[in-house]
Parts: sequence; structure tokens; C-alpha cells
Amino acid sequence: MQIRKKITITYIALSGFSTLLLCIVIFSLFKQNNQYYFIKRLQDRAKIASSAYYQKNHEYKDYFKDFRKKGLEELVEEKDFILRVNSKNTFEYNTDLHLPSEFYNTIMKKGSSWIEENHRYYYGQIFNEGNQKHIVIVTAIDRRGNTSTIYILQILIIGGIGFIVLAYFFGKFLARRIIDPIARITNEVHRISASNLHNRLADTDGKDEISDLTKTFNDMLDRLETSFEIQANFINNASHELKTPITTIIAETEIMLLKERETEEYINSLENINRQASKLGNLTESLLKLTQTGYDGTKQVLDVARIDEILLEVKAFIDTLFPDNRVNIKLNTIPEDESLLTIPCNIPLLELALNNIISNAVKYSDNNEVFVNLSVDNSIIKIAITDIGIGIPPEDIPYLYEPFFRGKIASKYNGYGLGLPLAMKIIRMHNGELQIQSETGKGTVVNITFKKNSIKNTTVKS
Repeated sequence: MQIRKKITITYIALSGFSTLLLCIVIFSLFKQNNQYYFIKRLQDRAKIASSAYYQKNHEYKDYFKDFRKKGLEELVEEKDFILRVNSKNTFEYNTDLHLPSEFYNTIMKKGSSWIEENHRYYYGQIFNEGNQKHIVIVTAIDRRGNTSTIYILQILIIGGIGFIVLAYFFGKFLARRIIDPIARITNEVHRISASNLHNRLADTDGKDEISDLTKTFNDMLDRLETSFEIQANFINNASHELKTPITTIIAETEIMLLKERETEEYINSLENINRQASKLGNLTESLLKLTQTGYDGTKQVLDVARIDEILLEVKAFIDTLFPDNRVNIKLNTIPEDESLLTIPCNIPLLELALNNIISNAVKYSDNNEVFVNLSVDNSIIKIAITDIGIGIPPEDIPYLYEPFFRGKIASKYNGYGLGLPLAMKIIRMHNGELQIQSETGKGTVVNITFKKNSIKNTTVKS
């Protein structure tokens, strides 16, 4: 069933239920009001009947009878009965009355009562006239009340049916007002595919949920378009970078196979092939490690380690990679509390990220001094890596995290443009932040920050 029909049916059902409850309340209150005023009229007649019955003065008795006849509106089939009370629990019984014993018992206990049987009302009350108690029972048919009750019931039924009919049209109108904007969004979304991700939904100026949905979907399209562009650039750059050494190797082998050559030529060719194969291997390894973090830089964290020990492991690896490096790791200010230094992490990946950043600092500073400062407190773990190398031009900074991007100044150094994007993804995977501040010709400062509240929320496999 379409949502439009569901809304219409739901609105009709709720409106019908509400109307039914309202009609029941109105009918009940109207009927109770009729009963209340009719019983009051019977009560007045009971008082007059009691006074007239025990009047010894015939003039007063005739007065009460005349007043009742002319002063009060005559009721349909009105009758009254006087029953003498003999004792506390006994009274004279009239065989013309066929009333339940509970009615008399209530009168004897409370002094008055009333019941309704077949649209006829009976009202009874105890009176004390001349030291003699008696029960006056007045009975009549409330024809006017019955007629007005039937009339109001007809009005409620006709009005209720009319309101349900109106509810049907109101429900369709409401459903159309609610669903049409969503249907418009759906139709526009159907026209958007991977080939035209630049299209956007028409913006609305409202502040309702439909406007929020439109803005949210447009934001999602922005992210998708950016992701597709990044993936396309990544694939193009990766295929280009992989194709170059493969083409070189194939060309080198084809040339060497054309004819027999001197041993020295074979050695030079094999050395060239080895360089290209090593380049291809390093590039492939970098791409595999990049995919380990996932495209969005998320991966389950498996280990718990001390951040200072990770830095020392990275320093030991850099010593083998750059034996004459001048990396200076400062651990003098770290706290003695081990819990402040521990961090849930994927140790190999986090070491890889720190190694890429520190290695870049060594490479792009021409093996000048590099300072790695670790600072820890109750709220954060911060690693600051500072070099005095070539720096990064301001126009290159926005593109540093794009795979295979290499700035103009950095292009003279060997590399593939994968180290920093990989490091950024790994650090983001650990709920950390990476910020770069640089000035051309003066050096670069890389700040890595892990917040303790984010660290506690990291999933650790036990």
C-alpha cells in the first residue's frame, strides 16, 4: 500500500474514532441532563403530593391540587402513590406497582431513589407529615426527553457520517501535502546516477524535515561526487605509476632479447630491471598498506601499547633506513603513570604512519635535524614532529592527503605521494587528528593528537 493511502486511511480512522468518542460523550451528557431535570420535576410533584395528601384543611388540599393541575406542566401518564411506613423496615405495599425490592430498600436507607423501566421513570421519597412517615412514589413517561434524545442522536449520526466524508477529502489533501515533496525528491533522485553526480536537488528555504532531507541528500551527493573523483584520480594515478616500471621492464627485456650482447650490457640491463622491479614492489606494498586502512580510514583496533615504546621502535627502524639520520626524540617530560601513555592501536599500522611522517621529515630536510616531542596529560597524547627542511608551499597544503600528489618542490625527491595519505588514514583510524604547519624554506611542523575520550571509545579486541 502506498504511503499516500496509508496516511489517508490513518487520518480517516483517527478522525472517525475521535468523532465517535465525542458523539458518545455528547449523547451521554445530553441524556444525563434530561434525566436530571425530569427527576427534579418528579421530585417537586412528590413534595406537592405529600403535602396535599395529609392536609386536613380542605381549602389547602384543594389549593395544592389546583396548583399541581394548573401550575405544573402535565406529564405523560403521570401517577402518584402514597405508601405508609409502618416501622423502620416495613411499609404498605401497592399491588399496582411492580418495582424491584432494591428500589424500596434504597428509599428506606437513603430517603429517596429513582429508576427507569421501559422509558418510564419512578421517583420515590420518604416524607414525615404529622408524625407519620410515608413514601411518595411519582411516576411518568419522559416523552419529550425521549424525543429530544432521538433527535440529538440523529444529529450526531448524520454529523458524524458527514465529518467522516470530510475527513476522507482532508486526509487526501493532507497526504498530498506530505507526500508530494517526497515524491518530487524521489523523481529527482531517479535522474541522478554515477554519470551525473553533479546534479543537485532544488534547494528549499524552509526549516522543516523536507528541507533538512533535501540538504542532507545534497550533502551526500557532494561527498559521493568527491569520493568518485578521488577514486578516479587514484585509479588513474595508480595505473600510471604501475604502468611506468612495467613498461620499462618489458622494453628493457625486449631490447636485450633482440640479439646477443656483452656481459656488461646484460649487467646494466639487469640492474635497470632490478631498480624498476624494486620500485614496482615498493609501490605495490604501499598500495596494499593503503587499502588495509579502508577507503574511509577505519579498521578495527587490535592492540594496546605505550606510545613512547612505539616511537622508539620507529626510531630504530629509521636508524637502519637512514644510518646517519639526526632524529632527536624527546621523552624527558613523559609521566611515570603508564596508563597515561597507553593507547589502543594497531601497532604495525601506527608504527607505519609515524615512520612515514618522520622519514619524510628526514628526507625533505636533507638529513638535517628532526625533533620528535611527546607530551602527555590527562586529556591528550600529542606528538610534534619538527624539521627545518624545504617546507611546503601554501598552495600545495590542501592536496597533501591525495594519493600520488607531489608538490613542485618535492618532485625532485624520490617518492610516490602515498606516505602522507596513508599516515593520515591510519591516524584517523585511531581517532586521532593530524595537522600540518609549514613555511617554504623554513621547515614543517606535524602535530598528531589523540584525545583520551576518543581513545576510550576505540574498539579493542580482548
